[in-house]
Amino acid sequence: MNTTVVSLLSMGTMGGLFALGLAVASKKFAVESDPRVDEIEEVLPGANCGACGFAGCRAFAEGVASGKALVDGCPVGGASVAKLVAEIMGVESEGPQRKIAQVLCKGGLAEAKKRGEYTGPRDCRIAEATQGGDKACTFGCLGYGTCVAACPFDAMAMDENDLPVVFEDKCTGCGLCVAACPRDIIVLVNEEQGVHIRCRSQLMGRFIRPVCSVGCIACQRCVRVCPTGAIYMENNLAHIDYSKCTNCRKCVEVCPMNTIEWQEGKPLITKGAAS
Repeated sequence: MNTTVVSLLSMGTMGGLFALGLAVASKKFAVESDPRVDEIEEVLPGANCGACGFAGCRAFAEGVASGKALVDGCPVGGASVAKLVAEIMGVESEGPQRKIAQVLCKGGLAEAKKRGEYTGPRDCRIAEATQGGDKACTFGCLGYGTCVAACPFDAMAMDENDLPVVFEDKCTGCGLCVAACPRDIIVLVNEEQGVHIRCRSQLMGRFIRPVCSVGCIACQRCVRVCPTGAIYMENNLAHIDYSKCTNCRKCVEVCPMNTIEWQEGKPLITKGAAS
């Protein structure tokens, strides 16, 4: 028999055996997909932002189906999506309380003194790692808009004072702006919370006054007037325990630096809001 023919027959036989082996192996070791994964992915927002801690909506859906993620683990979808996911999984969920990003700094161009001119890229992380920006306060907002660039929902913008502004109606509480800020100025709080101490400086009062006109001077008036013990001092800075704050606004009234701010339209909280 011709050598070429023999070779072709041998190769064909071997190919057939390999194909048969692969077919048997694929059936034997096949992993059945959970149909709930597709259903969960269908009701998710599709932002693929990673705010849930997973690499996209599909991965989150797989995590929920396998028990590795909570049904209310999608901050972008909020309570409505959590309810749908819970229904698919056959469990109950009231969903998480909506979170909103808050910028805890009021020291913009008009309030914060400059120590020089920053000549590097207008990126907060690069500025912090190199020259430290151009503001004299080393705790305040750098003002280069890295948080705004990180927001995939157009829920933030820089104002004319070089401070980021959050549009609450668009904010999903995904936390990407929080992660983007190198100075930890942005936090997520419950939507109903209306009182905020907009300062992160740990400088003593006599040092903060020359560099920022709205910085906390650690006078402790807010601490003394708070009826629920929600405000405390730490490292020369007043902090709010949001789980105790009731939006009574007494601290706002006594702050001599206008550091503590009240957002109009927020309700009086009769029960503490979890932070």
